[in-house]
Amino acid sequence: MKKILIIGIVACFLLSCKKDFIDLQPISDMNAGTFYKTEQDMNQAVMSPYASLRNLYNQPLIYVGEIRSDNTTFSWVPGNSKDMTSIDNFGDVLLSDNANVLNVWNNSYNTILRSNIVLDKIDPVPFKDENLKAQYKAEARFLRALMYFYLVRVFGDVPKVEHELTVQEAYAIGRTPTEEIYNFIVEDLQFAEANLPASYAAVDKGRVTVGGAKGLLAKVYMTMAGYPLKKGASHYALAEAKALEVINMSQYSLVPDYKALFDVTKENSSESLFEIQYKKGGTSTGSPWNNDFAPRFSNREVVLVGDKSGFNAPTPNMSAAYETGDPRKSISMSDGYVSTANDQFINEKYVKKYYDVSFSGSDNDNNWIELRLADIYLLYAEALVRQNKQQEVALSYLNKIRERARNSTGGSSDVLPDYAPFASDAELLLAIEKERRVELAFENHRWFDLVRTERAKEVMVAEQQEQNAFNPASWSDNMLLFPIPLQVIQSNPEKINQNPGY
Repeated sequence: MKKILIIGIVACFLLSCKKDFIDLQPISDMNAGTFYKTEQDMNQAVMSPYASLRNLYNQPLIYVGEIRSDNTTFSWVPGNSKDMTSIDNFGDVLLSDNANVLNVWNNSYNTILRSNIVLDKIDPVPFKDENLKAQYKAEARFLRALMYFYLVRVFGDVPKVEHELTVQEAYAIGRTPTEEIYNFIVEDLQFAEANLPASYAAVDKGRVTVGGAKGLLAKVYMTMAGYPLKKGASHYALAEAKALEVINMSQYSLVPDYKALFDVTKENSSESLFEIQYKKGGTSTGSPWNNDFAPRFSNREVVLVGDKSGFNAPTPNMSAAYETGDPRKSISMSDGYVSTANDQFINEKYVKKYYDVSFSGSDNDNNWIELRLADIYLLYAEALVRQNKQQEVALSYLNKIRERARNSTGGSSDVLPDYAPFASDAELLLAIEKERRVELAFENHRWFDLVRTERAKEVMVAEQQEQNAFNPASWSDNMLLFPIPLQVIQSNPEKINQNPGY
């Protein structure tokens, strides 16, 4: 399926020193102050925050969404990199000068800046169709909301930046309370929902739709219902209603074959609500994952072209989470490979979900699926159960996921039978958690699921004991958040304070 390659003007949001606490203008070959004059200019400006997503999804979000969880680990690190191992191993000290944590912060705010530029510049620009102007605003507000959704889950209280700032304004902004950030996210997504189209022509495939806004809003409500805000029943009801709206949209359906979801020739499928768009070809717009996830010392057994970085390797616990015969396992990961040098099996797990043949180096065509219908099915089922209602409906959506899995490539009718009714809601919730883990493995959901359901302590203490039996980590609830980057605090110490425990 054809996809738009989203490339925009260059912008930056650097918090690395006091002088440049917040850059006020995008850096560009053209004069940014006089550029935004036409519909075409604004369309290019809207492409800019889309383009900046690639830097964030290339690696930083995988560290905080997967490697932080019990799903994946590093099979190889360069030297003795504490920046990597301290995210993975709770027994190591996660320092505030961690470069990977800083990358999450900087790249997220970079996209927020680009989105704010659109929103600040667009009103004076004449449009033939005011609906198109509203759509551009909606796209920018969706992307801003997506970034704040990651920031608030990773760091807790974060600065709320609604427009381009003067230097004086920048130094006046401190950390905004978590609940206020969530309310800001909801406002942005409600505007996006009201002003985005249901679909686009092929030339614009990849831009966010109303389904993407509804899907993200459902996910935000589910998170607000759980930890740390604990809004409970009211927000589980909101999540249920919004998820059902997505489910009832005719353009979305589960792809019949699970493997096809990750086929680079079938991207932006009927199951996809929103994808980050990548395109290989030596233009710095390709994705690195097939190469990054390959075992470091493999040859051509795993990837045919380019680098092998050996990170984001599935844990033994992740491997064991799949039921016997579940075709999703062989599609998503491997327990090792056969060496061409000596015909020996190398017991080194790696992710297979994002396979492509690189153009060169680490330059692949894989999109990153940020939101898809299976995720919404499982959120809907969970929302129902957490309200103590319609267990049979929740069970039916859980079984739809299993049915698709057993009918996928490599499956058979005698694997993944439908779940029978559970004796308690607690048992059903654990089944939903398990299905979310194996269905959405390596897609940046696991850590955030564990935090919002308050299962992180139990799950991660057990996993760390299993992996580090001689040096298990002692748990602290401070570990549910990451440290505010040291450079950010140094840039504005009067307003930006550190999270507890760091």
